[in-house]
Amino acid sequence: MDTGSSPDVAVFEQFHFDRRAGSLSRQTTGGRLQAVSVGSRALAILGLLVERAGDLVSRDEIMRAVWPGTAVEESNLTVQISALRRVLDRGRQGTSCILNIPGRGYRFLPEVRRLDDRIEPPGGVGAPANDRVPDKPSIAVLPFSNLSGDVEQEYFSDGIADDIITELSRSRSQFVIARNSSFTYKSRSVDIRRISRELGVRYVLEGSVRRSGDRIRVVAQLIEAETGNHIWAERYDRDLADVFTVQDEITTAVTHAIEPAISHAERQRAIRKAPENLNAWEAHQRALWHHGKGGPADIERAHHFLERAIQLDPLFATPHAMLAFVHIIAGNLGSPFLLPGALAMAEVEARRAIELDPDEPSALVALAWAAGWSKGDHDAALQHAERAISIDPNHAGAYVIKGMALTFSGRTREGREAGMIALRLSPRDPMGAVMRLLLMASHYFQRDYVSALAVARSATRDYAGYPSPYRYVAASLGQLGRTHEAHAALQQAVTVAPGDFDCYVRSRRPWFRPEDYEHILDGLRKAGWEG
Repeated sequence: MDTGSSPDVAVFEQFHFDRRAGSLSRQTTGGRLQAVSVGSRALAILGLLVERAGDLVSRDEIMRAVWPGTAVEESNLTVQISALRRVLDRGRQGTSCILNIPGRGYRFLPEVRRLDDRIEPPGGVGAPANDRVPDKPSIAVLPFSNLSGDVEQEYFSDGIADDIITELSRSRSQFVIARNSSFTYKSRSVDIRRISRELGVRYVLEGSVRRSGDRIRVVAQLIEAETGNHIWAERYDRDLADVFTVQDEITTAVTHAIEPAISHAERQRAIRKAPENLNAWEAHQRALWHHGKGGPADIERAHHFLERAIQLDPLFATPHAMLAFVHIIAGNLGSPFLLPGALAMAEVEARRAIELDPDEPSALVALAWAAGWSKGDHDAALQHAERAISIDPNHAGAYVIKGMALTFSGRTREGREAGMIALRLSPRDPMGAVMRLLLMASHYFQRDYVSALAVARSATRDYAGYPSPYRYVAASLGQLGRTHEAHAALQQAVTVAPGDFDCYVRSRRPWFRPEDYEHILDGLRKAGWEG
């Protein structure tokens, strides 16, 4: 097949595969297209097999295309092929869509036809249009306008847009239009809604660059294309001492700001829809919204919507990963004595998510929590966290559990650094209380009781229902010799959560090293605890 001229939507059996949008859909008995969640690696393999339908595609060719420049074992390919078969072979009687030719490669058997995706849009003949916006967030980064009046500065404005596209593309939580498509709008005034239709995206990032002498101003704004609403905007003024350093700094700032803005907008979209009309992605977003509120009732609602997402699409890996977090949180919110069982259920869900998508960073993060907290295996937790970060360098949760694993294994300074990265990536994260716990513990274990006290007190103000910081307030005051304040703080720590205090103080939990546990007890005894 001629990949250069073929339309991007391939249809085979009951499936629609949109290579440009990075989405796979299944046609239901009612004729509606229902999104199917498949990992990015599996989709890349499917794209290659579909393009060469009927032909033998060698294992080496697939490995080079899907893992370019990377040495990986063939077992990785086998895992991805198995994931595709679980999706594509449902309902088939004893045969698979993908034929394995032992020792040689694979052949895609179904007949493939192409949908002509070109219609007559307003303002131009033959311009492509794509009304199938992917279920997950999709974004086009337009070339930034050069307002400097100097064509020699085009490299800088183009470079910023290029770098933002590259950085956003590293996140698996959203679909990013390639540069070659988004840059076709360079120096053109085109309505955002038309861009959304033509590229099949929900969000558009546009911006401008103006240079004056040794100063540069970059303005960026994120638009929800469906409504035309601006959901985020920022201005960056910098001295242009080192052009590439400034470019990197602005790129990092923009990409870190965009992801939470899109996540918030996606959750708001899901909230506006009636529960019975949610698809799997939207049910997952609704669950994230409840999870972010953090109370017991909302955690229960999050559990409900995650189960709904899994029911709608059993092969959607991310809700399983999120369900693992919900089990962990529910275990912490309930009786502490139930936590081991909750962590065991979390591990089951995390492993199910990884089985569905080995490259799902949230599943690796959940598995890291289960390893570190239920078994005290901080080495395993750190390994899972590092792998999650290698897949998604902007995953704040991965840095949180990395910081916890480092801190509670004695590497407190490194742990605090990871915690600070998490805070920079997601300053309003639902896991904010845990981020503070990481920071206060790292300070306390280093015997910097003044800093530990400051962080712990800020946590009790901002997360009044979270019991752990109260113990660190009391222990830090005890170590500082402020006996009267320490005694009052101890009473408060017991009053806020008596069961939690009893569970976590009277017996060492698996994630505590013996010396760190005794260090906490020493501070509490100095505060007046007589246990």
